[in-house]
Amino acid sequence: MFPITTIDCRTSDATALIDELRAKLSPRGDIVSEAGRQRTIALFGEALSPQQVVERICGDVKTRGLDALLHYTEKLDRKALTRESMRVPAEELAAAHAKASPEFLQTLRHIRANIEEFQKAILVHDAGVKRPAGKGTIELRQRYLPLRRIGVCVPGGAAAYPSTLLMTIVPAQVAGVKEIAVVVPPTDFGAYNIDVLATCHELGVTEVYRVGGAQAVAAMAYGVDGLPQVDKIVGPGNLFVALAKKHVYGEVDIDSIAGPSEVVVLADDTARADFVASDLISQAEHSPGSGVLITWHEPLISAVRDELTKQLARLERGDLAARSLTDYSALILARDAAEAARLTDLFAPEHLHISTAAPEAMVAGIQNAGAIFLGHYTPVAMGDYVAGPSHVLPTGGTARFANGLCANDFLKRSSLIAYDAQSLAADAPHVQRMADKEGLTAHRASVDIRLP
Repeated sequence: MFPITTIDCRTSDATALIDELRAKLSPRGDIVSEAGRQRTIALFGEALSPQQVVERICGDVKTRGLDALLHYTEKLDRKALTRESMRVPAEELAAAHAKASPEFLQTLRHIRANIEEFQKAILVHDAGVKRPAGKGTIELRQRYLPLRRIGVCVPGGAAAYPSTLLMTIVPAQVAGVKEIAVVVPPTDFGAYNIDVLATCHELGVTEVYRVGGAQAVAAMAYGVDGLPQVDKIVGPGNLFVALAKKHVYGEVDIDSIAGPSEVVVLADDTARADFVASDLISQAEHSPGSGVLITWHEPLISAVRDELTKQLARLERGDLAARSLTDYSALILARDAAEAARLTDLFAPEHLHISTAAPEAMVAGIQNAGAIFLGHYTPVAMGDYVAGPSHVLPTGGTARFANGLCANDFLKRSSLIAYDAQSLAADAPHVQRMADKEGLTAHRASVDIRLP
């Protein structure tokens, strides 16, 4: 029997289990392994929590600039770089693109077209109203302009992620962002990976830097010699990247503070156990990652557990996924569909896969989820790679209030307000009355002086 936490809501309260999973998956920054502790001591001369490490690195980069960025790149990534060598040359990007297989490039173009189509469809545009006031007219508009410059974090530790480039850069380009800087660790899966570099070239990105971790986030937030400051930082990363984005927020905007990947599968008696098991494993293989099944069909619980054992045995990353399924995942038997929906909202998952006979009816009763996948033939991988919405999504329960990344997140908006003399006179009594109530006499005077 596969060792995954199982709970029956008919005899136990699943709320405590969900709270426990949420605590485990939260990017708190105060938990460190013994190996990490020893590495921190070697670098800083004392034991620091991840949060303290990030504060030290960000403060150092803010104070010493490029020297600190290169210092931490050498110490943490074991790459000695210079101002010139940290940026990937244009000819290297072009060479990687030339080496890429035609099939891979075709896939990139297909995915890019899908993302562009969806992001253009949801892009907001200037809007406003004209309102008569007295004998005059008030004109009110909302103006949207793209951000000038953004930074994109791309992981490069355990695997290469060209999909992250597509899911962050293309929405920004649809919004009209002109300057895009990509930071990716100087590893074989990162800034030395042909597929990653080829994707950058295919997307027309010319600024690619061989730096990663908290030091790269700090460099983009504060600006260093050779890597100018950005206005917003997006993209996933490890705990140190997440904590660094949190630390620099306010200096620049960020998309989210991302934790481990997660999925909740809502399933009824029409769901196939092998499909459901594969959905749970697909997020668990991020290691750490979480997969939670919530069903009101009791036979599915044991069937999925059996399928987990079978499928994990034949997967290359099966051992990593198995560890996550044991530590961060669960099989929950709800009393009915209504309780299943309530528990899902409580978990507020990054990904929600509704594998039921009538998924549209089920989704109507659920509020909290980053991305929702409807039906037995819509696995999360379709959204991760090809569908069109970005796979950069809120984790850690933040789907209660946060949203997935989209083209609109790269726009800034301004209100435009225009009164003429006649409309000013018509609305003046309301301004005068409110200013008097609040004791802001200069506010009233700025209107009074314009009246006949």
